[in-house]
Amino acid sequence: MPLHAAIDFGLTNIDAVLRGPDGKLQTFILHSNYQPVTAQLESMLELFGHPLADFEWIAVTGGQFRQLPPTLNGVRLLPVNEVPAIGRGGLHLAGLEGGSGAGKQKGGALVVSAGSGTAMVAARGRQAHHVTGSAVGGGTLQGLGRLLLGTADALEIDRLAQQGDANAADLTLAEAIGSTVGHLPPDANAVNFGRLARQAAVLSPEDLAAAIVRLVGQVIAVIAINAARAEKLPTVVVLGHLADLPSFRQVLHVTAGYYQASITVPDQPGFGTAIGALLWAEG
Repeated sequence: MPLHAAIDFGLTNIDAVLRGPDGKLQTFILHSNYQPVTAQLESMLELFGHPLADFEWIAVTGGQFRQLPPTLNGVRLLPVNEVPAIGRGGLHLAGLEGGSGAGKQKGGALVVSAGSGTAMVAARGRQAHHVTGSAVGGGTLQGLGRLLLGTADALEIDRLAQQGDANAADLTLAEAIGSTVGHLPPDANAVNFGRLARQAAVLSPEDLAAAIVRLVGQVIAVIAINAARAEKLPTVVVLGHLADLPSFRQVLHVTAGYYQASITVPDQPGFGTAIGALLWAEG
């Protein structure tokens, strides 16, 4: 039985899934190293560990996939637009494909691809369209980490953030206005990094990391919640390697609670777009 695979060429990471003869999925990840997309493809094919002749086709999405040729040594490279790939992958991983039933919901979901930047897609079955997004994403977390912490290593930033207190940098609602607003509690932050605007302070790396993660997570969560409500979608599903970070997921959880919203992070969120491209190519 020929092999099928899908590759998502992200700005930072290249994610891939391979469906073997037994039908099971294997996942692969490489750092892009900001190489040309053809070099990235060759690197991923080496990682697969199968000769190219074993593949019937390889679906490609994300990044600069449109620069790839239609075939590679006789194997078809099937282009899949990022929007349906994100939508299909998010619904599949969250168990929301196929309408109602056990573990499923009608109405689809707002699927968020939280990579270097953030894209948000309204997904209803096989229908998907881009709704909005944000330039704030994993690249923002890494860039601020390099500037403020001396490291762009997302795992290190996450480790520090889990030990820190973002309120050492942020102003709370109680401090900013002396009361609450709507469902927000008095200890919710009102101004990201606002404490540092009031006075000079030396913060620990842990507290700075927590403030960075909260800034990035809240921006994404609030935009996603509002977009889902505008689209009349019942839930938000978050994909992307940013969602691999426990500190980021905690911010999503807390923010969803503030706004009485539903945000889900499925297993293996970083491979969601690649999985969606594979499913789309399979029909």
